[in-house]
Amino acid sequence: MSLSIRPFRIADAPALLALFRDTIRRVNSRDYSPEQITAWASDEIDEAAWASRFEGRFVAVAEADGRIAGFGELEPNGHIDRFFVSADHQGLGIGRALLEAIEVEARRIGLRQLDADVSLTAVPFFERRGFETRSPQIVTLRGVEFHNVKMTRALDG
Repeated sequence: MSLSIRPFRIADAPALLALFRDTIRRVNSRDYSPEQITAWASDEIDEAAWASRFEGRFVAVAEADGRIAGFGELEPNGHIDRFFVSADHQGLGIGRALLEAIEVEARRIGLRQLDADVSLTAVPFFERRGFETRSPQIVTLRGVEFHNVKMTRALDG
């Protein structure tokens, strides 16, 4: 597999939304109920609003053999927001490569810590990458409650 990490382009937004929905429906469904999956990966997500959330953020896009296989976002305050690897590309090192790109950018802009609100499904991945659980959380999305975990990682120089 040929893997490359590149910056987000606005034309990527529809493909990233499709990847987001598909990954939640096929991967996160192991840890969340059908009602939660329907709310999280809703067909009602506004595409323009989805795309506008990328503005002002560092967004790394992974391509495997020329096909978008994942993406991750870093907000200027060190929060990792949307971070997803395609269901067809799990366990191939794509998440690791995306997180490394995010860490490089975080250090470049002088951040000392990263944090993320991590799905139950992704906790083992983030733990393997040095993140520590700070607290369990209950969040509400489209009227449905979800459990996730606030995780942080200090960045060394």
